[in-house]
Amino acid sequence: MSEDFWIDDCFRVNKDRFLWKSYLKDGTELVSGLSKETVIHSTRFYLKGKQEGFPEPSSVHSGVVGGKL
Repeated sequence: MSEDFWIDDCFRVNKDRFLWKSYLKDGTELVSGLSKETVIHSTRFYLKGKQEGFPEPSSVHSGVVGGKL
């Protein structure tokens, strides 16, 4: 845990040996990633989704392949 700081007074971001990780104030691990910026952005998106609800997917993809193979 070389660097430790609070973002939006809501979660903290630490860099461990290989990855950046975000944690809530109670120590719950949220998101991990290769860069600090990515983890901050992803954690904000995740927390907003938990609070307001996640958006529904815009389309459904079919697993059917047409034509001859």
